[in-house]
Amino acid sequence: MFTNPDTEVIRRLLQQIHTVAVVGLSPNESRPSFRVARGLQELGYRIIPVRPMVDEVLGEQAYANLESLPELPDIVDVFRAAEHVPAIVESCIKLGIKRLWLQEGIMHEAAALRAREAGMTVIMDRCLWRDGMQYRDQNS
Repeated sequence: MFTNPDTEVIRRLLQQIHTVAVVGLSPNESRPSFRVARGLQELGYRIIPVRPMVDEVLGEQAYANLESLPELPDIVDVFRAAEHVPAIVESCIKLGIKRLWLQEGIMHEAAALRAREAGMTVIMDRCLWRDGMQYRDQNS
């Protein structure tokens, strides 16, 4: 059974990451992915939008998929329906990405376990921005 890492592991992860590939980042300001990505930028993280058929979101060039990124992100933040998670996990494994965050409401236990077995740190069903803000507030 999958369980998220403990709070201290999540705190360290939030301290170590700088670039966040946001898979499913919408250019629509009313969508949660847009608001979370903008919030991550405000916390000082660099976001890399991953969404086909979009050129740019939040001032950053967008890419069609993880395989087309010019550099590996420190973490992949997923805003796609659960049925897309296994393919995203396989892309992360193939590319050597070591951290995966499935946003609040996105759960796929088998894919999360597969990622963990491949050596990835996986957080599921939590909000990266909310946790980032909490971490920042505890250390200010």
